[in-house]
Amino acid sequence: MSDSPAEGAPAERHRPLYIIAADIRANWAKPYFGAIPYIFALRHLNQVSEPYGLDSGVSCVAYFLANAQTWRGPEARRIKLELRDILKGANYVI
Repeated sequence: MSDSPAEGAPAERHRPLYIIAADIRANWAKPYFGAIPYIFALRHLNQVSEPYGLDSGVSCVAYFLANAQTWRGPEARRIKLELRDILKGANYVI
């Protein structure tokens, strides 16, 4: 028996994006202005497979990460790593 998922199996479930967004807001006191719309969008998403308006959940996560480069510290590293893993699970090339 293998611990790895079978090829073609759905990616391991992650925390809902709205929970991650709450975590971001709790740990980033003054977010960069470019990241704010994407934090707001993440608050309305459960999974990256869901759309937000005309954007995909994947693009919301990717654009948040692009605009969160000024966010530093252990919580920032942990949450950004989690979001990168979510993107990799959605076959997004980082």
